[in-house]
Amino acid sequence: MSTSKRLSRHIALLGACAMTLVLSTGCTPVESFFAGGRAGESSEELRVLVPSVAGGGYDLTARTMVQALADEGTVDADVVVLPGSGGIVGLNRLALESGNPDLLMVMGLGVLGSLEILPSEHTLADVTPIARLVEEPEALLVPADSPYKTLADLTQAWVADPSSISIGGGSSEGGPDGLFRLLFARAVGVDPSRSPYRIYDGGGELLPALLTRQVDVAATGIGEYLDQIAAGTVRVLAVSSPARTPAVDAPTMAESGVDVTFTNWRGLMAPPGLTDDQRQHLQNLVRDLAASPRWNELSRRNGWNSAVLTEPEFSAFLTDQSRFVDATLDPPGIN
Repeated sequence: MSTSKRLSRHIALLGACAMTLVLSTGCTPVESFFAGGRAGESSEELRVLVPSVAGGGYDLTARTMVQALADEGTVDADVVVLPGSGGIVGLNRLALESGNPDLLMVMGLGVLGSLEILPSEHTLADVTPIARLVEEPEALLVPADSPYKTLADLTQAWVADPSSISIGGGSSEGGPDGLFRLLFARAVGVDPSRSPYRIYDGGGELLPALLTRQVDVAATGIGEYLDQIAAGTVRVLAVSSPARTPAVDAPTMAESGVDVTFTNWRGLMAPPGLTDDQRQHLQNLVRDLAASPRWNELSRRNGWNSAVLTEPEFSAFLTDQSRFVDATLDPPGIN
């Protein structure tokens, strides 16, 4: 399917606004979403674009950001969801908004991974990098009644019969969930090509797949699943951070005997064609947000670590992360 057809299909999805959860302000139609701030004129209302379905990590990041900005009285902001192709539909739309100073898109390792694997009319070189915002560990989750009570249980079964265990993720194989699975597989000696990986468009699609046993295990961030973890609906076998996270009561991968440490992150991109002053304004907005008590309270609640990185360091980081994705997908010595 061409990118233009994908864009038309996913923009049409926004017509079903009543079915889409958008923080407090309701659902913004696509026409009004892109109406303000064009050609360098500020509408004094920030729009945050989520390039995956509602309920996932990008969505949670955007809504948390909007909530913190509102609670701090910093700026009026709204969220719009434009999913498709692992974030590529949203990226291509962002690239068309040249000169719009009131539009940001949440992105991260998942978008980088999609660009490595899927065709796209635009790349990150066609938009404006603003900042990395947060980092978080990945986790391996199972339904509460899963036979796998520990990571050792899962590892033993996976090594014995890789084809018998399906792992789902809310990203492409080149995104954080897919990369985490690859690292896990290689660490325990499993050929990842022998084990099914089910791809969903963000955590919002992955959760029901896990609960309905379409997958045995979810490789995902923990922030979007904290309610289910607290309710006992799902169980965390291990987290990928170097040390335990206070957000959940679960061991690290290393504690459980698997030598894997992995960190996901999320950042913000803006349209192309911004002036230096407009770019600086958005970077200052992110710095002020990261320093606000409300943002830090909400971030801790979601299991995130503040990791603000602005330009030019953010662009260098993006280059390094693209190399990491490449190396993980096609490591030396593995055909």
